[in-house]
Amino acid sequence: MNRVILMGRLTRDPEVRYSQGERSMAIARYTLAVDRRGRRSQNQDGGDQQQTADFIPCVAFDRAGEFAERYFRQGMRVLVSGRIQTGSYTNRDGQKVYTTEVIVDDQEFADSKNSNAGGDSYAGGGGNYGGGNYGGSGYQQPSRPAPSSAIGDGFMNIPDGVEDEGLPFN
Repeated sequence: MNRVILMGRLTRDPEVRYSQGERSMAIARYTLAVDRRGRRSQNQDGGDQQQTADFIPCVAFDRAGEFAERYFRQGMRVLVSGRIQTGSYTNRDGQKVYTTEVIVDDQEFADSKNSNAGGDSYAGGGGNYGGGNYGGSGYQQPSRPAPSSAIGDGFMNIPDGVEDEGLPFN
């Protein structure tokens, strides 16, 4: 099985090209900086001794590519799932170059719009590239009024006299 799930930050805005032919298709290329788990090693000067992130190239086609072009920006944290694809080609100097990249099946925002590192506004938090949950400028998620009995953390107080018997969980 060839399946990969990554969460990381975009190192720069996606680079998008369109294929030639009868039906033009978007091809978006971007790189995710994905933190490695574990402790960070520091040298004597207090600086990082070794790399703590991997930079993984991703390619999104068609609607996913259009979504990346429209809404993804440098610094955004995104969640990507897809498959790893390897390949090779011979460069101009006659040397064989090997490639590895993630072919994106699904991609979505991993942060809410208020926690974006760059401060730009975008509608995030679960926007799926093809399912109609579009994010980005121009889209406003409908706001729901807070219940009148809501407390500061967004949860409602349970009224006195309500028993646990009618609740669907233990």
